[in-house]
Amino acid sequence: MENSPKQFPLLVVKSVHHGNTAKIARVIAGVLGAEVSSPEETPYSSLAACGLVGFGSGVNYGQLHPALFEWLSGLPDAIKPTRPAFIFSTSGLPFLAKLWHCPLRRLLSRKGFYTVGEFTCRGFDTWGPLWLAGGLNKKHPDQRDLQRARDFAQKLASSGRLFQSVPVHV
Repeated sequence: MENSPKQFPLLVVKSVHHGNTAKIARVIAGVLGAEVSSPEETPYSSLAACGLVGFGSGVNYGQLHPALFEWLSGLPDAIKPTRPAFIFSTSGLPFLAKLWHCPLRRLLSRKGFYTVGEFTCRGFDTWGPLWLAGGLNKKHPDQRDLQRARDFAQKLASSGRLFQSVPVHV
């Protein structure tokens, strides 16, 4: 039986306003031993060494950042999902995350990923007219949010099968 190379997790993250999602990404990356990169800085070739890929951004006007969709659109469509992925986000209204994650979840599936988990938490939000009132969730993500992110990542890490993707030859 031949030894397969160790595969590492990767987080593709777009965090632009207050760094909310970047804080969550650093916590998740610390637990998983993952590299964190923006879509613009992530070459497609880096996926060859990845067994698990996380995609994260803040939510603006009910949508994850377009840079994630643009990056994924550059990948070829897949016949079936073979690589594990997860989605994470921060927003002023995290209870709507399942709705906001749905378009990314669909695109991930089309591009050969299967979603193994989703995480969301509150983030300081001053988007649009919210800045007039000082924003929502001024102290978030807080320590409790960061611990929830840590717990989420530990749950992913405890399932070793998540880091193994099915070899696909293009």
